Amino acid sequence: MILAAGFGTRLQPLTNNKPKALVEINGTTLLEIVINRLKLFGFNDVIINVHHYSDMIIDFLKKNNNFNINITISDESDAILETGGGLKKAAWFFNDNKPFLVHNVDIISNIDLSEIYNNHINSDAVATLAVRNRYSSNYLLFDKNNTLCGWENIKTNKIIISKKTNSQLRQYAFSGIHIINPNIFNYINQKGKFSIIDVYLKLAATHKIMAFNHDNSLWFDVGDKNKLIEAGKIINQI
Repeated sequence: MILAAGFGTRLQPLTNNKPKALVEINGTTLLEIVINRLKLFGFNDVIINVHHYSDMIIDFLKKNNNFNINITISDESDAILETGGGLKKAAWFFNDNKPFLVHNVDIISNIDLSEIYNNHINSDAVATLAVRNRYSSNYLLFDKNNTLCGWENIKTNKIIISKKTNSQLRQYAFSGIHIINPNIFNYINQKGKFSIIDVYLKLAATHKIMAFNHDNSLWFDVGDKNKLIEAGKIINQI
């Protein structure tokens, strides 16, 4: 699943008349970059959620023949649902009982998607989250076994501990790429608009949510204009 429904506020004025997914790096849209990355690793059945300028994304995909893969649209035009709500709305799509990948449209990286997928398959985790050591105001907290135990905001000093542990907790920032087992939908009770991180923190008390560290990868959150420019300089390495 590609999460592409966001307003792209940090990219204004580029997103004043187009969706974030259609902002370009060196002439190629963010959506096409992510689709090509997914295709490279064999992901060829994709659902994309849309809200902001949703018709432009739908038209773009039609004009490009869905980039020769199976693409389904999860239309959130009536109300944006955030990461958790958007995922829940698309739950029907993941009916083959296989783990699936979720990728933010504004994340550009050269992460080995096969490696994170296989790591997840070989664990008994409900979800595996790509994370790295980088500055952020929000951190996920993991124990020595890379199991999610909590969350911390270093600006407000708010801490949520989902699972108590005797080991020292390590701070990792979430990278916007995750592998999820479809049985997660059995545990999602929230309705409407909500964050998938809130779901993970609740589940972490009783289920395994794992970290996949990719500090050695190139990675950019290009939802920020400065990062968009920076990513343009090294896009050929991704």
